[in-house]
Amino acid sequence: MEKYNIEKTEAQWKEELGLERFRILREKGTEFPHSGKYNLTFDKGTYCCGACGEPLFESDSKFQSGCGWPSFDESISGKIEYIKDTSHGMMRTEILCANCGSHLGHVFDDGPTETGQRYCVNSLSIDLKE
Repeated sequence: MEKYNIEKTEAQWKEELGLERFRILREKGTEFPHSGKYNLTFDKGTYCCGACGEPLFESDSKFQSGCGWPSFDESISGKIEYIKDTSHGMMRTEILCANCGSHLGHVFDDGPTETGQRYCVNSLSIDLKE
């Protein structure tokens, strides 16, 4: 039984994504803080999964958090999968694309807006469609 709408082998993902995007999206890596393309981008549009193109976040939900990664205070309903992550000696909530299972980053309950959420996302795991 398939878990995601889009299922590919890791070899297929690696060929399609390239090494750095594959490391982030499929191997749950992270990019260095303040280095990502979308960290300080506030253009209007929709942020989509960098692996499958599924819409994930609207630009209106993006805010400057100062954490070094693109931050959003909410996702598009039903587009994110939430996984308990106890790696690195921490208790966090990992966020995945619900369409293909690719790693996006983590969500925290310390956002400054009324949602109280801070979706901390790797720039390499998203693409902005204006």
